[in-house]
Amino acid sequence: MALFEVEQLTADLDVDEYYEKYVDVEKYLEYCKECSDYATNWSCPPYDFDPNDIWKSYNKLKVVAFKYNFSKELLDETFEEDQLNIFLKRLDRTKVKLMNVIYRMEDENSMGLGMGPCNLCPMCTRSFGMPCKMPFKLRYSIESLGGNVDDMIKEVFDIEIKYPKDGKLPEYLMFVGGLLYDKK
Repeated sequence: MALFEVEQLTADLDVDEYYEKYVDVEKYLEYCKECSDYATNWSCPPYDFDPNDIWKSYNKLKVVAFKYNFSKELLDETFEEDQLNIFLKRLDRTKVKLMNVIYRMEDENSMGLGMGPCNLCPMCTRSFGMPCKMPFKLRYSIESLGGNVDDMIKEVFDIEIKYPKDGKLPEYLMFVGGLLYDKK
C-alpha cells in the first residue's frame, strides 16, 4: 500500500489579475528573511533584480500544484520533531521529479517557477560565495517573487494549504510551482 498519492492540479491565470490580488514583494521578502535559505540559496532573495519586473513581463501564469494525499497509516502516526523533519526532507526531495513537469512546459517565451527553495545540490554554492552549479535548472518560487500561494490555491482550487502540526501530518501537503508564459 502506498504511503501517499500525488494529484496534479493546474489552472491558467491572467498575470495582471494575479499580480493585483496576490503579489506583495515587500511583504513576502520579510517572510523570506525569517527562513534559513535567505541569502544562502540561489533561488531565494535577496536578488539582483526586481521581482516586480518578472511579473510585468508575462501575460499568463499556469499554476502547477502537486497535492500529496497521505495514507491513513501515515495520518495515524505521531512523529517526533526530528522524525517529522526527516520525513519532510525526503518528501521535499521528490520536488526534483515534479519540476520535470514544469521544465517540459518551458520554451523561450516562458519562465518556470519552482516549488520553494531549490534543493538540487546537497549544499547551495551561494553559501560559499560561488556561482550556481546548475543555473539551467534554477527556478525561483512564486513566494520568493512576492506571490501569495496560500490565498491563490484557496480561491482557484478551493483547497486550503495545510501544514504539519504537533507531530502530525495534515491529510495532504501541497507543492506549488508554475509557468509564466505569453511574454509581453
